[in-house]
Amino acid sequence: MLQKAVNVLVVDDDQSVRSMLSFVLGKDGYQVEEAHSGSDALRKLKGRSYDLVISDIRMPDLNGIELLKKIKTHDPELPVIMITAYAATHDAIEAMKLGAEDYVTKPFNLEELKIIIAKSLHKKSIEQENVELRQKLSEREKFEDIVGADPQMTKIYELIRTVAQTDSTVLIAGESGTGKELIARAIHAQSQRAGQRFVSINCGALPENLLESELFGHKKGAFTDAYQEKEGLFEAARQGTLFLDEISEMSQKMQVKLLRAIQEKAVRRVGDNREIAVDVRIIAATNRDLMESIEKGDFRSDLYYRLNVISIKVPPLRERKDDIPILMQHFLQRYNQKFAKNITGFEKPVVDCFTAYRWPGNVRELENFIERGVALEKGPVFSTSSLPSEVIYNLDAAPAPGEDWSALLEAEAFDFNAYLDDLSKRIIVRALEQSGGSVKRTAQRLKLNYRSLRYLIDKYKLKYRS
Repeated sequence: MLQKAVNVLVVDDDQSVRSMLSFVLGKDGYQVEEAHSGSDALRKLKGRSYDLVISDIRMPDLNGIELLKKIKTHDPELPVIMITAYAATHDAIEAMKLGAEDYVTKPFNLEELKIIIAKSLHKKSIEQENVELRQKLSEREKFEDIVGADPQMTKIYELIRTVAQTDSTVLIAGESGTGKELIARAIHAQSQRAGQRFVSINCGALPENLLESELFGHKKGAFTDAYQEKEGLFEAARQGTLFLDEISEMSQKMQVKLLRAIQEKAVRRVGDNREIAVDVRIIAATNRDLMESIEKGDFRSDLYYRLNVISIKVPPLRERKDDIPILMQHFLQRYNQKFAKNITGFEKPVVDCFTAYRWPGNVRELENFIERGVALEKGPVFSTSSLPSEVIYNLDAAPAPGEDWSALLEAEAFDFNAYLDDLSKRIIVRALEQSGGSVKRTAQRLKLNYRSLRYLIDKYKLKYRS
């Protein structure tokens, strides 16, 4: 007997055929309904859904071929089995071309029909499973590589789904490495613009003149190296999404031009007077406090309010430490695949070190450490020997005088001399930076003998000036 009721519609103008099929299939657990004509079948199909249709071909009023055409127009995935007279198999062949699942000839063998029904339903079930799997994969792709179960991240997932259905400008704020571009891509992937391009640019990576050319394009001959006309990113992202990363690094002059482009929904290529209409969604990101930049006069308030229609604040990794083991496993799988390895997991001290570390570089830094560790690891488990010293000794947040050192001393891989070397190197680097690279001033600052400092600088292979 079937575990789940399967609804079958039997269509035939012969009452005896309908009754026989209803009885036989009903005994096997199918839920059977009858239709005495093609028109009657269409009325029933409009009233409820069926898993399978069995229809005679030769019927008055609306024949089986016409019924099949209408069924496939309404529901292409609904399997239809045709019944035909032995002498009219050419009709069955035509039905197969129109999308019928299979056919049987009168007088038909009931066991053969049952096999055809089971095969048709199994095929439909597999197709439905494939559709559901593709939908699940599609949902996962829509969030790209955003990983985490922290309540703060759950709120961001919900916000992404909501924001994606609008066309509003979005401002994403968060420290470097928190995944701001991933969030922008997720918004694009779930929006009505998903079929078009997602174009990104780091506004702090280019000087002002090159940034203007990249964003708005230029006319041939507009400047020395403008050998041909160039389309800008606003145009390249037409009907798609333009992601402006590190928007706070944009000069005041460029801020004015960007504001105009957003307001007018048009751009003007460098060296050209023509305006080109652009249809793009703007998503911007910053790792700075823009309100603070506005107070300092570095960022325009009118541009800020244009960009900050909807805001998303991405928490740093140190504020969602419960996500660290999840991220570790996520990146372990990725780099196992990349390096063709089969590292099964992490030693407990590795998890402890990662949890204690403050992650100034956030998720990006964690990914880099996992990639490095997987590449170096020789054993079946990710061990502390594959960790950089700053994680093992937590150098980003070294204990202050008077704090408890017990956790650090309990680490199996603790190396006192290596720890002191790392700490010395970091102090000397910072002092050199503050002294403009001068060894003499650095020695005075650190109250070290000049020759002793030179020895340490050479030992750590640091850069300096005479």
